[in-house]
Amino acid sequence: MTIQQPTDLTHAAMLGLGVHRPERLVTNDEICEVLDSTDEWIQTRSGIRTRRFASEDETLIGMSISAAEKALAAAGVGAEEVGCVIVATSTHPEHTPASAPQVATALGITAAAFDISAGCAGFCHALNLAASMVRSGAEKHVLVIGVEQLSRFMDPTDRGTAFIFADGAGAVVVGPSESAGIGPTAWGSDGSQAHVITQTPSCLGGHSEVDHPVVQMEGTAVFRWAPFAMAEVAHEALRLAGVSVDELDAFIPHQANLRITQTLARNIKLPDTVAVATDVIDSGNTSAASVPLAMEAMLRQDEASAGDTALLIAFGAGLSYAGQVVTLPPLAG
Repeated sequence: MTIQQPTDLTHAAMLGLGVHRPERLVTNDEICEVLDSTDEWIQTRSGIRTRRFASEDETLIGMSISAAEKALAAAGVGAEEVGCVIVATSTHPEHTPASAPQVATALGITAAAFDISAGCAGFCHALNLAASMVRSGAEKHVLVIGVEQLSRFMDPTDRGTAFIFADGAGAVVVGPSESAGIGPTAWGSDGSQAHVITQTPSCLGGHSEVDHPVVQMEGTAVFRWAPFAMAEVAHEALRLAGVSVDELDAFIPHQANLRITQTLARNIKLPDTVAVATDVIDSGNTSAASVPLAMEAMLRQDEASAGDTALLIAFGAGLSYAGQVVTLPPLAG
């Protein structure tokens, strides 16, 4: 007996993009009501002016559903056509059950659904998994969601994190395409640096100890690592895709910090013709949601267009990282 396998590999691309940005806009001045800092210090250190926090009635699952519905509409794909749902997140409040099956059911999807945790690199990891499924013929359409509610996992008095992290969700539908729209992924990890970004129980604000996993980060270590190590990953992703830096239309890195983005762009030696995503200024660091949110911002603000060639790079806790060259998807009208 021979076990059948798909033999006609196809191309994969992002067919549609949708996001959810919480309505509550939080300024640096509001952050500094609790944090011992100033608007000038925060902007100088990170480039961040504002960020968005989810309201009490905005759940992680609800934000995921909102972004997913827009992505499906942009792709013109029905829920019944989705063969798998992948949610990348580090802030789903329950270890079990995962968020993805709950998101899928709310969308009317009964297909396989699971969460992945790769920190801020989660969306690019999930995108690689989805593209591999489509190319192999295992699934025709895969829904990928990057979502975080980091405002609920922070110490508001921590000068290393309180002004950086924020909330949001972004989703794409990955499906078959006449030409390659998602290049091979350059990805990896360095577990020896696992201590650099952690999420562990902590005592907040001098109150009695609470079993509350708080994000902590050695910012200097991240800054010394990311702009240099990720430049090599970027060039590897370009090499795998057979694309030169001069052929790029946009560069969309994880929105960790504006200084990291600017240094990384210089280290990659991007020409001035390549638009660089800077959504971190208005949205803060939304971890696994930051790359799709930054894609949407560039498309919405006409800094890039659907069909453009972009380099995605993401990096974070683990330490984990991933990058790929992609064709930018359309937004819902």
